[in-house]
Amino acid sequence: MRTILQFININLEKHCKEVVEFRRDSFVVSFGDASGFDKEDYLHSMKEKIANYPEGFVLVKENNKYIGQLELSIREYEGKDIGYVHLYYLTQEERGKGKGQELHDYAKQFFKSNNVNEFHLRASPTNTSAIKFYRKIGMNEIGPEVNGKVVRMRAYI
Repeated sequence: MRTILQFININLEKHCKEVVEFRRDSFVVSFGDASGFDKEDYLHSMKEKIANYPEGFVLVKENNKYIGQLELSIREYEGKDIGYVHLYYLTQEERGKGKGQELHDYAKQFFKSNNVNEFHLRASPTNTSAIKFYRKIGMNEIGPEVNGKVVRMRAYI
């Protein structure tokens, strides 16, 4: 029996523990450790982003348990507005079960409602399972950034 995922707007006061834990884990999955993660910088940045795009910053809940997180916004890139995925995240036990597609469907709807038809993200080139998923949902690599630490990917809606 398939359950329905719930997307809940992040309230930093209420959800601080979960969002910090999920974001820290995303660094471990992407880069091998969390040494590049700064909790205070992250929370400060989140506060600003949530104020501008509250529907873009959501926790994913299933069976009354938080299992993931999405961070989405609109940015300028090469003179035009694009959607930007700051984070697609599922807990380790939920990966590989088709739930990433549901997160992606939410993201596409968010971007459509914000009148953008192109979206980008950056991924660690060593996070091969994530890159495989991004390719599966139609994303293509644009090229390396940040001295090769990440690769920028793009897709159209």
